[in-house]
Amino acid sequence: MIILDTHIWIWNVQGDPRLSITHAELIQANESGRIGVSAVSLWEVAKAVELKRLVLPVSVDDWFNIALASPGVEVIPLSADVAVESTRLPGDFHKDPFDQIIVATARVFNVPLLTADGAILKYPHVKLA
Repeated sequence: MIILDTHIWIWNVQGDPRLSITHAELIQANESGRIGVSAVSLWEVAKAVELKRLVLPVSVDDWFNIALASPGVEVIPLSADVAVESTRLPGDFHKDPFDQIIVATARVFNVPLLTADGAILKYPHVKLA
């Protein structure tokens, strides 16, 4: 399994050119397995649309139906373990709660996270793909 950061998930669904070839290949390679999307990513997308920080080509409801029907994609619920881990991340990690939960999810499941977020890429306490 791999975990997708919210922006990677959006870019993949939208066919956005910001999605690197490497990330696209990793996603494709995991389509027959599990591609985890944190439940918090759904809320992050919906809030970004609400606040007009993200414009989707269809309604957010329709976008979720399309995005969640992608091969291998599954929503990873916010569990007690992930919630606690997000408050106990080792080292120095920034205070964005979305990122904390997504990083904690990758750590709890002990799987790589796909991201282009500079702060996460510099964080040595999470596996990156």
